[in-house]
Amino acid sequence: MNEEGVFCDAKLVDKLRQTDKSFANSAEKRFLEAMAVCHSVIPEVDPKSEAGIAYRASSPDEEALVKAAKKVGFDFVSRAYDKVTVVVFGKPRTYQVLNILEFTSERKRMSVIVRTPEGRLKLYTKGADSTIMERLRPNDPLVGKTNEYLQMFAEEGLRTLCLAEHNLSEDSYKSWSESYKAASLILHPKEKRKELDKLADQIEKNFALLGVTAVEDKLQDGVPEAIVDLRKANIKVWMLTGDKKETAINIGYSCKLLTPQLVTLTCIERELQTELSPFVSAVQARLKDLKQQILQSVGGDRKQRDTVDHALIIDGKALECALEDENSRYFFDVAYHCKTVICCRLTPGQKAGIVKVVKKYDRKATTLAIGDGANDVSMIQAADVGIGISGAEGLQATLASDYSIAQFRFLVRLLLVHGVWNYKRLALVILYSFYKNIVLYIMEFWFAFFNAFSGQIIFERWAIGFYNIFFTGLPPLALGIADQDVEAKLRMSIPERYRKTQTGKYFNVPLSLFWVAQAIFHSLVLFAIVEFGVRHDVLRITGYTGGLWFHGNLLYTTTLVTVLVKILLIAHSWNVLMLVAVLLSMLFWMVYLPIYGQLW
Repeated sequence: MNEEGVFCDAKLVDKLRQTDKSFANSAEKRFLEAMAVCHSVIPEVDPKSEAGIAYRASSPDEEALVKAAKKVGFDFVSRAYDKVTVVVFGKPRTYQVLNILEFTSERKRMSVIVRTPEGRLKLYTKGADSTIMERLRPNDPLVGKTNEYLQMFAEEGLRTLCLAEHNLSEDSYKSWSESYKAASLILHPKEKRKELDKLADQIEKNFALLGVTAVEDKLQDGVPEAIVDLRKANIKVWMLTGDKKETAINIGYSCKLLTPQLVTLTCIERELQTELSPFVSAVQARLKDLKQQILQSVGGDRKQRDTVDHALIIDGKALECALEDENSRYFFDVAYHCKTVICCRLTPGQKAGIVKVVKKYDRKATTLAIGDGANDVSMIQAADVGIGISGAEGLQATLASDYSIAQFRFLVRLLLVHGVWNYKRLALVILYSFYKNIVLYIMEFWFAFFNAFSGQIIFERWAIGFYNIFFTGLPPLALGIADQDVEAKLRMSIPERYRKTQTGKYFNVPLSLFWVAQAIFHSLVLFAIVEFGVRHDVLRITGYTGGLWFHGNLLYTTTLVTVLVKILLIAHSWNVLMLVAVLLSMLFWMVYLPIYGQLW
């Protein structure tokens, strides 16, 4: 690649032009042919583009691979219902697409069955190396060299995919195709998916390895700084990814999830050749040993967390064992005390499983899952709070989430600023709503001692009905929308202030009981002042006495003034919205009272 990011290896292009025209005798051409054909990209006419074609792909990786093939002379130009056209060094080649075996998170691969222009049946596949390597023909000559490149690419933090091919016979494909068409007609979605995956598994075997691709997955701006701030706020950050261990570790260092201070990396992974039963026992023994080591280092205090300079790194194969009922507790205890947890090679189900384990063993914890792709949907839905990042990976995560943000770094502001503001606002609104209603309606209980418990009410019925609508409805709304205890800049600069909200200090049972007791006390004081202040009634200028409704309206007015002043006192800031809401509430009562008095 040159400085502009354009492929410029002239030697490779010349070699491809000079090799035998037959694709069967050129490994490079077959590799590039797989890149140009095995995908779900759709080309669209785009006058603004230099080539006049824009690619629409379900993932940025697919688009990158198609563009890479184009730079070397394999130009994917069109897709119809059952065929694709690739221009190879100026000569169009049309492939008949017979079947597309779609990518799923469980399969970790996608395949396409095509009939080449020469009339041969080809099955091309691409996917994770852990999946493709298991399906290769015995003693494939490229495995050793490919593993070296996989290791090198993973250490550089690149996302890798393996490409392979398999030549199909007409008879075997015909038999398989009939079964596949029959399975496609199954009405029940789960049964249909299960049967299609089973048939795909039958034909996706004995592959000849073609090569490996590597795509750089750049971190978004501000990710390392965001993770540092989240940790300062006492938020535990785990990374759950489908990447290889080496790639995950590289990304962990890049985003400061792993630091030089974490001198011990505890890795648990399963090699392909390891048998399952001994491996399960090994994982269990390893987790028990780690748990004992960690408990000894914290003096046996199970409640301490983030106190051990360990980074637990575990792959998907080992996690299958770790999430079993008898091992899940050991896994949680170890992960709970580690400063960093990185889980790699995970399926969507395993990501959700980790979230469920945390919720199971730490019921006081609030789990938040954030992701940007379809692989993260299960995890997002399993967490207490799900956040989707809208971007090149599509909108599946966004549609399944509670909140959507454009970049990971915005999570800091979402939690440390808006999260705290909304938490405090909501807490105050709930407590104040109970307060204002108890203050008013408990008056009827005090009045019952003076009316011989006859059931006579002291407030006029319309005033009671309008209390929560017109007279005290706007101030809580203003409090819940615009109240701010601290400016956003200050909260962002001091992430440690977030820790106070994690203790339940602003909303708990004792605090709620205090507000209830306070409301009862205020109600009693107000009733006593009004009752004993006008106990002998009030004489009007006309000679008539005020009566029950005068007594009730006076008590109602004092109560309304008290609750409106109360919300001004508990508000963290007096803004225009709050002041207007309080003034309008009082104005509604002052306008309502004389009008209703005339009509009544």
